[in-house]
This record gives sequence, C-alpha cells and structure tokens, in this order.
Amino acid sequence: MDARSLIIRTAFGSMAAQTLRAAVRLKVVELIGDTPRRADDVAAEAGAQPQPMARLLRALAGLGVLKEHAPGSFSVTQAGRFLDSARPDSLATFVRVFTDPVATRAWEHLDISVRTGDVAFDEVFGSDFFSHLSRHPGLSQAFNTAMSQATSVVAATLPYAFDFARFTSVTDVGGGDGTLLAAVLDAHPALTGVVHDTAEGLAQTPQTLRRHGLTGRCTPIAGDFFHSVPKGSDLYLIKSVLHDWSDAQVVTILGNCRAVLPPGGRVLIVEPVLPEAVDPDPEAPGADGVTWLSDLNMLVNVGGRERTRGDFEEVCHRAGLSLTSATPLREAAPYWLIEAVAD
Repeated sequence: MDARSLIIRTAFGSMAAQTLRAAVRLKVVELIGDTPRRADDVAAEAGAQPQPMARLLRALAGLGVLKEHAPGSFSVTQAGRFLDSARPDSLATFVRVFTDPVATRAWEHLDISVRTGDVAFDEVFGSDFFSHLSRHPGLSQAFNTAMSQATSVVAATLPYAFDFARFTSVTDVGGGDGTLLAAVLDAHPALTGVVHDTAEGLAQTPQTLRRHGLTGRCTPIAGDFFHSVPKGSDLYLIKSVLHDWSDAQVVTILGNCRAVLPPGGRVLIVEPVLPEAVDPDPEAPGADGVTWLSDLNMLVNVGGRERTRGDFEEVCHRAGLSLTSATPLREAAPYWLIEAVAD
C-alpha cells in the first residue's frame, strides 16, 4: 500500500467499524449461513431493502468478511464466521460494544485528552466509564460478554502456558464472568479458585461456573479491588485490568494483592507489553497498530494506559513486588505473562 492510500484507508477506519456493527445488528452472517446466498434473499429475511443490503454485503466483501462469488451472491469467509453470535468463539458482542457510541463518542475529543491528559469520557457522559456501566444493566451485561469473548483465545492458551501445578488456589482479580479462571480450573483439577469483581462484573459468573461444573471448586466474591482482595490463594491472576487504571491506582491494586500474598505466592499479570519504540517491521509484534490504539482508548475512555516492561517493573516495585519474568503469550498475541513475587 502506498503512503497516500494508507492515510485514506485509515481515515475510513471508523466507517469500516460501523459496517461490522451493521452486519452484527442485521445478523447477515447468520442469515447467509454455510452456503452462498443472494443479497435480495438476505434482505427479505432481515427486513431490509434489497439494493442497500447488496451494497452492505459488497462492503463486507471488500473488508474480507464475505466473498462475492457471482454478482449479488455472497458467502461468509473464515473471518466473517466470528460475527456469528451462535459460535462459542464469537466476537459479535465485542463488535457491538466497541462500535457503540458509549465506546466511540469520547474519541471525538482525543485531541483534548492529548492536550490535557484528562479522560474525555467523563466530560462527555458526566461520569466515569465503569460508573456509567453500573447505571445501565443491559450495557453492563453486553460489556461483560464482550470481555468474555475477547478473553477466549487467552483462556484456550493460558492453562498450558504457565505452571499452575505449583499452586493450590487462584484468585482472578477483576475476573468478570469467570471465563478465564474456568479454563484454568478445567485444565488443573487439583486447583480451587475465586473470581473477585464488582457485583455487576460477577453478574454472569454463576452461569459460567455451572456450565463448567465448577460450583464446588470456585467461588465468586464481590468486592472492590481498590479496598482489598480476598485472602487464601497462593496465586493472584490479573488479566486486562491494570491497563484500565492510572499508575497510582495500579499500585493500589497490586499492593492489595501483595498484602494477602503468602510465602511463595505469586502475582500473574496478563496484559500486552509495549515495546520501547514502534518497530517498523510489518511482522513485528503490534505491527497492526491495535495495541497502540488500545493505549489511546485507555486515555480517552478510562484514564489508564498500556505499559512497557519498565512500566510494569516500576508499578510492581512501588507495590512491594519484584517482577521476575515477562514472557510473550505467543498463541494469544499481544498478551504477555508477567510474573511478580513479594520483595
């Protein structure tokens, strides 16, 4: 792609995202199914107009979500299958949440956040992001589902990428609906677990635990990790939590883990680790730009940040922890496993 085309394509990025959103809302992937279908048939079942539907399906084909076999006849690509809400590895709700105005509107004020360091979301919506979720149960449930969908690849990989056999109990701090911890406990029958989150964050956790047959081995405990985390585990797992918060808040969360860490206990952080500089190699980690955009999303919507290894070392040190290793979780890029022990 030449330089000019790169700028034009990037400027159309929000339109591409809204095209995916329309596909999910109209359920076009489910309506097309496993064999090619004509646009007018899809339109009829979706309650849409034939010509606009054909234009939407062509745009989705241009994005690689569909394939047009003959004029007006479309099938679903491998990538498009992830928009099927019935798939266990679906990303449909993830697309809904991250293309919703609650996720995108504050981005219109990115320049102000860059100038001031302030969280644009708070100004636009009149409260912080998580308080906003707590007042909108439907949105909160969708957010929990989106986080579960985003966790599925890590959940399939983490249980076999880390030596959980050293431990007896795992507390997943900010563990949401329990998707990640359920995968760990499924793979390691000797372990017991705790999912610790707010009451809103735990709303779907009992259902997850019942589905995995883990109600006797795993306990949801509601609370605020800024105040404390439950005692009793020798491993504290924290995935995709710290990047939501400022350094001072991260030190508080880690410090609360440190306060209950027994001798020989560990803290395992699962998050992206930014390189010290952007690598121009198109095959380098983060070359798709998503992690850097996530960093800006943290700035705009919640006030957190993605971090380098040095950043993680610093917040761990301030919390009374020493970072002992940072290893890429290659099967679930861009995530890393960051292990810390008590100083």
